[in-house]
Amino acid sequence: MNFYERWILPPILDLVMRQKHLTKYRREVIAAARGRVLEIGVGSGLNLPLYGKQVELVYGLDPSARLLAIARRRAAASAVPVDLLLGSATAIPLADDSIDTVVMTWTLCSIPDPLAALREMRRVLKPDGTLCFVEHGLSPEPGIELWQHRITPAWRRMAGGCHLDRKIDELVRVAGFDLTSLQAEYAPGPRTMSYMYEGCACRSHSGGIGSPVSAD
Repeated sequence: MNFYERWILPPILDLVMRQKHLTKYRREVIAAARGRVLEIGVGSGLNLPLYGKQVELVYGLDPSARLLAIARRRAAASAVPVDLLLGSATAIPLADDSIDTVVMTWTLCSIPDPLAALREMRRVLKPDGTLCFVEHGLSPEPGIELWQHRITPAWRRMAGGCHLDRKIDELVRVAGFDLTSLQAEYAPGPRTMSYMYEGCACRSHSGGIGSPVSAD
């Protein structure tokens, strides 16, 4: 992490991710969480107030110590126990088959190796566990898709590695999950940045891992 990503970007992200139109997606994803939860990219903890009595414990994982410092204040007021973990989604510090629900909200876009991260999530999920997510990604409109590919190299440098052009459902499937639900739509905002994938997935019944896809 460079100086910009370590010190300047975290408070900007906390502010940007508070946009009211995102709350609908947060509530829908968190409503599906049960039992022992791992939130990937917990960031500044904006989801923590939304967890209810159906959740036993939340592990919040993030690579940014600065964002976790903000999250600690929200964790202290949470209705459920929260254990914040500093680390990478590609090396989750939890045991195999130990998590009931993995939650991701606008996180996969900025992970350098999203397939490795998703496979780690699959590893820690119990056999009957669920991955619940909302992510922005590749638009189905060719004209928008073209601009997403053009903009992403510069956007990544400004936005902490965020990619605008990842096909989220394909990444989830290739990592060894079966999608049990998926909704895709544009949220308010520029169409290059606002195509949302919201869904849930379980570990693939076949146990297989798909062929690699490009995450760039």
